[in-house]
Amino acid sequence: MRNNKKIGILIVAYNAATTLNKVLDRIPTNVYEEIDEIAVFDDASKDNTYMLSVGYKELKKLSKLHLYLNDKNLGYGGNQKKGFAYFEEKGFDAVVLLHGDGQYAPEILQDMYAPITDNDADVVLGSRMMTKYGGALKGGMPLYKFIGNRILSTFQNRKLKMNLTEFHSGYRAYSLHGLRKLNLENTTNDFHFDTQIIIKAHHNNLKITEIPIPTYYGDEICYVNGMKYARNIFSTTNEYMQTVKGKIKSEVYSEYYIPYPLKLYPFSSHKMVIDIINKKDNQIILDIGCGDGLLAEHISERNEKIGVDFIPPSENTNKNFNRYFQYNLNKGLPEIIKEEKPFDYILFLDILEHLLDFETILENSRGLLGKEGKIIVSLPNFVNIYVRLNILFGRLPLADKGILDRTHLHLFTYGIILTMLNKHGFEIIGRKVTPIPIIEVLPSFLKKNLGYVMNFLLFVLSKLFKRIFGYQFIFICKVKNY
Repeated sequence: MRNNKKIGILIVAYNAATTLNKVLDRIPTNVYEEIDEIAVFDDASKDNTYMLSVGYKELKKLSKLHLYLNDKNLGYGGNQKKGFAYFEEKGFDAVVLLHGDGQYAPEILQDMYAPITDNDADVVLGSRMMTKYGGALKGGMPLYKFIGNRILSTFQNRKLKMNLTEFHSGYRAYSLHGLRKLNLENTTNDFHFDTQIIIKAHHNNLKITEIPIPTYYGDEICYVNGMKYARNIFSTTNEYMQTVKGKIKSEVYSEYYIPYPLKLYPFSSHKMVIDIINKKDNQIILDIGCGDGLLAEHISERNEKIGVDFIPPSENTNKNFNRYFQYNLNKGLPEIIKEEKPFDYILFLDILEHLLDFETILENSRGLLGKEGKIIVSLPNFVNIYVRLNILFGRLPLADKGILDRTHLHLFTYGIILTMLNKHGFEIIGRKVTPIPIIEVLPSFLKKNLGYVMNFLLFVLSKLFKRIFGYQFIFICKVKNY
């Protein structure tokens, strides 16, 4: 152990019969004494990699060397995932990923895991682009690979707002505590797994450190298809960016998907509601179906904010709410809410259409309001021009969000909403309409010029012909004859 941390070396190997034993020979004695286990995962090699390594273990009498042969080829990423799960199950603190082909130097293994065992990093990336060992080109990296590496790394740094010298080295070390925070089950089994794990580590605010490593290119067989790999890097990076913006729901990054991201541009429902509430201070606000608290973050801290939703409390809910209650809203409202002081505002923003029994919640909310209390309801207009045109052509394109969100259980029109609010004893004191969110589908460089102009024109159309062009209806209501 080092600093009382249990250290493992994960060697991924495929058709490495001529190189694996040489890699094991190069592990320094002081490293071998300090680490707890070396696990070689042979990914169903077609050569004699496994049998030769078994003979090597017996010959060298290496008690810390453990050998495993996969029944079938899991792929580069799949083999790593199996290895990480192995070390996690055995209670290790740090694991270093080493390749069995000899491309990365075992001589600097201690440099790789030291930042983790010293509590200075969660992820350590070996970089061939750093100049301590002469840099990548002097180490024999082909020029076309060097250029490709720089292009891809520059692209990823700009997209992800990171500052790494290299994304594409396979020499890495991970804190097992950090890996437990990442969902690796939905990641690829292909070579771009290395990029996906960096993206997830960055998203989860793991501390990522780079150290210089020597570059070595020998006569080992490369199994990476360069063009396919580059396409996968561009694709998976863009998938992540689109997912966190709520534009698509990528399977790989589904845990980061926000179906209804905050919209703060003019005439959006979020902007309108925030402007209404922030006109006064010292109010008590209940946000039903509050999600992660993105809206609450923009409501003045001089107000008391309480949230209810089914998702577990998070750093954001703890930060943005004075109190947060996790509760299944399909069962109504939690009883504990009745113990709160009367509310000045109760928000039902894009939530009623998702609930099995929204009418009971609306009915019960009346008794939670103060004398001057109000509810704000926002609901999608199912007969918006977009839906009408699709139905005209025999289509109903359900999606992960928007008017045709496939999780909607109820459909609303302007007339249906008026009837519903009247039925439950609410008097409408304010009405607003939002335009079709054209800004959401425009590229970033057009959002604040052409986007704002189009947004304004659509807003005018929505005001004039709300039942056709209105995207969402917002109603501010108080209890009748309070």
